[in-house]
Amino acid sequence: MLRIIAFSFALATGTVALAAASDPAPAGAYKTDPSHSSFNWSFSHSGLSHYTARFTRVDARLDWKPDRPDTSTLSVTIDPLSVRTDYPWPEKVDFDAEIGGEDTFLAARPITFVSRAVRITGKKTGTVEGLLTFRGETHPATLDVTFNGSMAEHPMMGVPKIGFSATGSIRRSEWGLDFAIPELGDEVTFAIETQMVPADYSFR
Repeated sequence: MLRIIAFSFALATGTVALAAASDPAPAGAYKTDPSHSSFNWSFSHSGLSHYTARFTRVDARLDWKPDRPDTSTLSVTIDPLSVRTDYPWPEKVDFDAEIGGEDTFLAARPITFVSRAVRITGKKTGTVEGLLTFRGETHPATLDVTFNGSMAEHPMMGVPKIGFSATGSIRRSEWGLDFAIPELGDEVTFAIETQMVPADYSFR
């Protein structure tokens, strides 16, 4: 019973703290909080389902300008060897290593995205246009972004935080990744969820 009371009290006070943390995060340099971020991607597989995987090492850097968000800038670096497919028989095939490292796929080359323009489309929505590089080739790509909000001081971490959701799609053949098209879809869609903290914050 005491544990239940203590938990209820913690939940109630936490809710109050969250409600009180209404001041927005200030302008400045921010980076990905990896414990509260995800990058999932998918493509059509034989027209029967959408094969889905993710990257686990994504480092995004944001120069945040809340008064003029269209002047903010973003850069992202993804480790291709951090791909996780959840292949069910790893003792037979290291499928993650194949996708991340073989020349037929991501070729172990860094994946980067650098913004070139931010366009505001609504009260909390916008697009980020930039240059996407992988497999050594660079072409334009666009993210559709939703600004979920920010806090001047997160009640658990004690630092400013900003939250975004983003989606987008590319045709992988434009980057020379044309393996097994059309059996495996050319269009790759991705969904990103992220919280960001000040760039000088230490997670350790």
